[in-house]
Amino acid sequence: MSDCKARVVIVGAAGHAKVIADIVRKNGDFVVGFLDDDVEKTGKPFLGSTVLGVSADYVKYAKDCMFIVALGVSEVRKRISTMIQGPFYTAIHPSAIIGPGVEIGEGSCVMAGAIINPYSRVGAHAIINTGAILEHDCTVGDYSHLCPHSTVCGESRIGNEVWIGAGCTVIHDMTVCDGVTLGAGAVVVRNLLEPGTYVGAPARKIK
Repeated sequence: MSDCKARVVIVGAAGHAKVIADIVRKNGDFVVGFLDDDVEKTGKPFLGSTVLGVSADYVKYAKDCMFIVALGVSEVRKRISTMIQGPFYTAIHPSAIIGPGVEIGEGSCVMAGAIINPYSRVGAHAIINTGAILEHDCTVGDYSHLCPHSTVCGESRIGNEVWIGAGCTVIHDMTVCDGVTLGAGAVVVRNLLEPGTYVGAPARKIK
């Protein structure tokens, strides 16, 4: 353990946490354990470590650990990360391609095969999922999620707490405002300036 660069507590003990734990370990860092608000998991083994308690137990580890909130739902990720207040670990898979001038906020994760091209900026606690592409000069806001194999083309602006579903495409120079959910496979060809759920090609808001 002397070669480890960071000691990390992962908040969440389900599917997303499995991916985060894999990234942490591939980067040579150490998973101290997991926190999960399902009290039935406390004390049980998980991925070669242990569920140490619930999220509020982070205070026991704040002195010498970093945290990452491994929960897919943005509002839950926001609530818990606001409670913890860091320090936060940023998880970037070794196979991800990160261009020059890219900025990635604290607590965010970039998964296997993802591409973030030059001078794009990703906010805090965002998820750039497996194989997602963020082209040059884009912005992605806090707590947003680019699902697997989605593509955001160059110079586009993605707001806070935006969910871009699997296989979605956002064409060049688009704005997607805060609070938008894009259904899987949606194609954005015009600015989306009202929160809500959009589906289809071209993406249209549904009630």
